[in-house]
Amino acid sequence: MRWARLMLHLASAMLILRFTWPRADAARRHEIAVRWSQDLMAILAIRVRTEGRAPPHARHGAMIAANHVSWADIFAIASVRHTRFIAKSEIRDWPLAGWLAERSGTIFIRRARRHDTARINAQVHDALAEGDCVGLFPEGTTTEGDRLLKFHSSLFEPAVANRARVYPVAVRYEDPEGRPLRTAAYVGDLSFAQSVGLVIRTRVTVVHVRFAEPIATDGLTRQVVAQEAQRRVASLLGLPHTPHTARATGGDPAAAPR
Repeated sequence: MRWARLMLHLASAMLILRFTWPRADAARRHEIAVRWSQDLMAILAIRVRTEGRAPPHARHGAMIAANHVSWADIFAIASVRHTRFIAKSEIRDWPLAGWLAERSGTIFIRRARRHDTARINAQVHDALAEGDCVGLFPEGTTTEGDRLLKFHSSLFEPAVANRARVYPVAVRYEDPEGRPLRTAAYVGDLSFAQSVGLVIRTRVTVVHVRFAEPIATDGLTRQVVAQEAQRRVASLLGLPHTPHTARATGGDPAAAPR
Protein backbone atom coordinates (compact mmCIF):
# COMPACT_ATOMS: atom_id res chain seq x y z
CA MET A 1 0.00 0.00 0.00
CA ARG A 2 2.82 2.41 0.82
CA TRP A 3 4.51 1.66 -2.50
CA ALA A 4 1.28 2.41 -4.36
CA ARG A 5 0.75 5.66 -2.46
CA LEU A 6 4.37 6.63 -3.09
CA MET A 7 4.02 6.11 -6.85
CA LEU A 8 0.84 8.21 -6.93
CA HIS A 9 2.55 10.93 -4.91
CA LEU A 10 5.48 11.03 -7.35
CA ALA A 11 3.01 11.27 -10.22
CA SER A 12 1.39 14.25 -8.53
CA ALA A 13 4.81 15.91 -8.33
CA MET A 14 5.23 15.54 -12.08
CA LEU A 15 1.94 17.30 -12.70
CA ILE A 16 2.73 20.06 -10.20
CA LEU A 17 6.18 20.72 -11.67
CA ARG A 18 4.84 20.64 -15.21
CA PHE A 19 1.85 22.96 -14.80
CA THR A 20 1.77 24.77 -11.42
CA TRP A 21 5.42 25.31 -10.44
CA PRO A 22 6.52 27.45 -13.43
CA ARG A 23 3.75 30.00 -12.79
CA ALA A 24 4.04 30.12 -8.99
CA ASP A 25 5.77 32.95 -7.13
CA ALA A 26 8.27 32.32 -4.31
CA ALA A 27 5.65 32.22 -1.55
CA ARG A 28 3.46 29.79 -3.47
CA ARG A 29 6.44 27.54 -4.29
CA HIS A 30 7.33 27.40 -0.61
CA GLU A 31 3.79 26.38 0.24
CA ILE A 32 3.68 23.70 -2.47
CA ALA A 33 7.08 22.22 -1.62
CA VAL A 34 6.46 22.12 2.13
CA ARG A 35 3.05 20.49 1.74
CA TRP A 36 4.32 17.91 -0.77
CA SER A 37 7.23 16.98 1.49
CA GLN A 38 4.93 16.73 4.51
CA ASP A 39 2.66 14.38 2.57
CA LEU A 40 5.65 12.29 1.50
CA MET A 41 6.79 11.93 5.10
CA ALA A 42 3.28 10.81 6.06
CA ILE A 43 3.21 8.20 3.28
CA LEU A 44 6.55 6.81 4.46
CA ALA A 45 5.39 6.84 8.11
CA ILE A 46 8.19 9.23 9.01
CA ARG A 47 7.22 11.55 11.83
CA VAL A 48 9.13 14.83 11.67
CA ARG A 49 9.94 16.49 14.99
CA THR A 50 11.44 19.97 14.74
CA GLU A 51 13.27 22.15 17.23
CA GLY A 52 14.66 25.65 16.84
CA ARG A 53 13.93 28.30 14.26
CA ALA A 54 14.04 27.59 10.53
CA PRO A 55 15.31 30.28 8.13
CA PRO A 56 12.62 32.94 7.64
CA HIS A 57 11.62 34.29 4.26
CA ALA A 58 13.77 37.34 3.63
CA ARG A 59 15.10 39.48 0.82
CA HIS A 60 18.54 37.94 1.35
CA GLY A 61 18.78 34.16 1.16
CA ALA A 62 19.99 31.73 3.80
CA MET A 63 21.98 28.54 3.82
CA ILE A 64 21.22 25.29 5.66
CA ALA A 65 24.18 23.05 6.53
CA ALA A 66 23.15 19.64 7.85
CA ASN A 67 24.69 16.31 8.73
CA HIS A 68 23.80 13.64 6.18
CA VAL A 69 22.25 10.27 6.98
CA SER A 70 19.68 9.54 4.29
CA TRP A 71 18.01 10.72 1.10
CA ALA A 72 15.05 11.37 3.42
CA ASP A 73 17.04 14.22 5.04
CA ILE A 74 16.15 16.42 2.08
CA PHE A 75 12.40 15.95 2.47
CA ALA A 76 12.45 16.10 6.26
CA ILE A 77 14.08 19.55 6.05
CA ALA A 78 11.90 20.57 3.09
CA SER A 79 8.78 19.70 5.11
CA VAL A 80 9.72 22.64 7.35
CA ARG A 81 11.38 25.07 4.91
CA HIS A 82 11.48 24.92 1.11
CA THR A 83 15.15 24.53 0.26
CA ARG A 84 17.14 24.21 -2.95
CA PHE A 85 19.66 21.47 -2.22
CA ILE A 86 23.06 20.89 -3.77
CA ALA A 87 23.26 17.29 -5.03
CA LYS A 88 25.60 15.09 -7.02
CA SER A 89 25.10 15.28 -10.78
CA GLU A 90 24.45 11.53 -11.04
CA ILE A 91 21.01 12.05 -9.50
CA ARG A 92 19.98 13.90 -12.67
CA ASP A 93 20.21 10.57 -14.53
CA TRP A 94 17.97 8.66 -12.11
CA PRO A 95 14.63 7.66 -13.65
CA LEU A 96 11.87 10.04 -12.58
CA ALA A 97 13.69 11.22 -9.45
CA GLY A 98 16.32 13.02 -11.54
CA TRP A 99 13.70 14.85 -13.57
CA LEU A 100 11.81 15.83 -10.41
CA ALA A 101 14.99 17.09 -8.75
CA GLU A 102 16.03 19.15 -11.75
CA ARG A 103 12.62 20.74 -12.27
CA SER A 104 12.31 21.65 -8.59
CA GLY A 105 15.53 23.69 -8.65
CA THR A 106 18.18 21.29 -7.36
CA ILE A 107 21.73 22.54 -7.94
CA PHE A 108 23.83 19.72 -9.37
CA ILE A 109 27.56 19.38 -8.82
CA ARG A 110 30.08 17.15 -10.60
CA ARG A 111 32.07 15.82 -7.67
CA ALA A 112 34.76 14.30 -9.89
CA ARG A 113 35.64 17.75 -11.22
CA ARG A 114 37.44 19.84 -8.64
CA HIS A 115 37.02 23.04 -10.68
CA ASP A 116 33.24 22.59 -10.81
CA THR A 117 33.12 24.34 -7.43
CA ALA A 118 33.41 27.76 -9.12
CA ARG A 119 30.33 27.08 -11.28
CA ILE A 120 28.34 25.85 -8.29
CA ASN A 121 29.39 28.85 -6.22
CA ALA A 122 28.07 31.14 -8.98
CA GLN A 123 24.71 29.33 -8.99
CA VAL A 124 24.45 29.40 -5.22
CA HIS A 125 25.41 33.08 -5.25
CA ASP A 126 22.53 33.82 -7.63
CA ALA A 127 20.08 31.72 -5.59
CA LEU A 128 21.00 33.50 -2.36
CA ALA A 129 20.76 36.90 -4.07
CA GLU A 130 17.21 35.97 -5.14
CA GLY A 131 16.28 35.21 -1.53
CA ASP A 132 16.29 31.41 -1.85
CA CYS A 133 17.26 29.02 0.92
CA VAL A 134 20.10 26.75 -0.23
CA GLY A 135 20.87 23.47 1.52
CA LEU A 136 24.06 21.45 1.55
CA PHE A 137 25.52 18.44 3.31
CA PRO A 138 29.10 19.58 3.94
CA GLU A 139 30.32 16.16 5.10
CA GLY A 140 30.15 15.14 1.44
CA THR A 141 28.78 11.66 2.17
CA THR A 142 26.33 9.84 4.42
CA THR A 143 26.91 8.20 7.80
CA GLU A 144 24.72 6.14 10.10
CA GLY A 145 24.28 9.23 12.26
CA ASP A 146 26.60 7.97 14.98
CA ARG A 147 29.49 10.21 13.96
CA LEU A 148 30.16 13.53 12.29
CA LEU A 149 32.69 13.95 9.50
CA LYS A 150 34.63 17.08 8.63
CA PHE A 151 32.55 19.90 7.16
CA HIS A 152 34.26 20.92 3.92
CA SER A 153 34.37 24.66 3.56
CA SER A 154 34.32 25.29 -0.20
CA LEU A 155 30.56 25.57 -0.63
CA PHE A 156 30.24 28.01 2.27
CA GLU A 157 31.97 30.66 0.14
CA PRO A 158 28.73 32.03 -1.43
CA ALA A 159 27.19 32.46 2.02
CA VAL A 160 30.23 34.48 3.13
CA ALA A 161 30.28 36.51 -0.11
CA ASN A 162 26.56 37.31 0.22
CA ARG A 163 26.66 37.78 4.00
CA ALA A 164 23.93 35.15 4.19
CA ARG A 165 23.17 33.52 7.49
CA VAL A 166 24.09 29.86 7.83
CA TYR A 167 21.70 27.62 9.78
CA PRO A 168 23.37 24.47 11.12
CA VAL A 169 20.89 21.58 11.24
CA ALA A 170 21.17 18.27 13.08
CA VAL A 171 19.24 15.29 11.69
CA ARG A 172 18.71 12.16 13.77
CA TYR A 173 16.55 9.08 13.14
CA GLU A 174 14.95 7.14 15.99
CA ASP A 175 12.23 4.62 16.63
CA PRO A 176 9.13 5.73 18.61
CA GLU A 177 10.87 4.72 21.86
CA GLY A 178 13.79 7.07 21.18
CA ARG A 179 16.35 4.44 20.20
CA PRO A 180 18.69 5.10 17.24
CA LEU A 181 17.25 3.73 13.99
CA ARG A 182 19.68 2.56 11.32
CA THR A 183 17.16 1.52 8.66
CA ALA A 184 16.95 5.09 7.33
CA ALA A 185 20.70 5.36 6.76
CA TYR A 186 21.69 5.35 3.08
CA VAL A 187 25.21 3.98 3.41
CA GLY A 188 27.57 1.41 1.95
CA ASP A 189 26.54 -0.59 -1.11
CA LEU A 190 22.84 -0.08 -0.49
CA SER A 191 21.00 0.97 -3.65
CA PHE A 192 18.47 3.77 -3.65
CA ALA A 193 15.59 1.33 -4.25
CA GLN A 194 16.79 -0.91 -1.43
CA SER A 195 17.02 2.06 0.91
CA VAL A 196 13.49 3.18 0.06
CA GLY A 197 12.30 -0.37 0.66
CA LEU A 198 13.86 -0.47 4.11
CA VAL A 199 12.14 2.79 5.06
CA ILE A 200 8.79 1.62 3.69
CA ARG A 201 9.01 -1.65 5.64
CA THR A 202 9.72 0.20 8.90
CA ARG A 203 6.49 0.60 10.83
CA VAL A 204 7.27 4.10 12.18
CA THR A 205 10.35 6.28 11.82
CA VAL A 206 10.90 9.42 13.87
CA VAL A 207 13.29 12.03 12.48
CA HIS A 208 14.42 14.94 14.61
CA VAL A 209 15.33 18.09 12.68
CA ARG A 210 17.04 20.53 15.03
CA PHE A 211 17.93 24.05 13.89
CA ALA A 212 20.81 25.70 15.71
CA GLU A 213 21.11 29.44 16.10
CA PRO A 214 22.22 30.90 12.74
CA ILE A 215 25.79 31.95 12.08
CA ALA A 216 26.22 35.56 10.96
CA THR A 217 28.95 35.32 8.32
CA ASP A 218 29.97 39.00 8.27
CA GLY A 219 33.74 39.24 8.66
CA LEU A 220 34.26 35.47 8.82
CA THR A 221 36.14 33.18 6.46
CA ARG A 222 34.48 30.14 4.93
CA GLN A 223 36.78 27.90 7.00
CA VAL A 224 35.65 29.50 10.25
CA VAL A 225 31.99 29.25 9.21
CA ALA A 226 32.40 25.56 8.34
CA GLN A 227 34.07 24.76 11.64
CA GLU A 228 31.46 26.64 13.66
CA ALA A 229 28.61 24.94 11.76
CA GLN A 230 30.18 21.56 12.49
CA ARG A 231 30.59 22.42 16.17
CA ARG A 232 26.94 23.42 16.52
CA VAL A 233 25.65 20.32 14.73
CA ALA A 234 27.89 18.10 16.87
CA SER A 235 26.51 19.78 19.99
CA LEU A 236 22.91 19.17 18.94
CA LEU A 237 23.67 15.51 18.18
CA GLY A 238 25.57 15.01 21.41
CA LEU A 239 28.68 13.98 19.48
CA PRO A 240 32.29 15.01 20.14
CA HIS A 241 33.58 17.83 17.99
CA THR A 242 37.08 17.48 16.60
CA PRO A 243 38.32 20.80 15.22
CA HIS A 244 40.04 20.61 11.85
CA THR A 245 42.81 23.02 11.02
CA ALA A 246 41.88 24.99 7.91
CA ARG A 247 44.50 25.86 5.33
CA ALA A 248 44.96 29.55 4.60
CA THR A 249 45.16 28.94 0.87
CA GLY A 250 43.82 26.40 -1.57
CA GLY A 251 40.47 24.66 -1.63
CA ASP A 252 38.85 21.47 -0.54
CA PRO A 253 36.72 18.91 -2.28
CA ALA A 254 33.25 20.18 -3.08
CA ALA A 255 30.73 18.57 -0.79
CA ALA A 256 27.45 17.19 -2.03
CA PRO A 257 25.03 14.57 -0.81
CA ARG A 258 25.36 10.92 -1.67
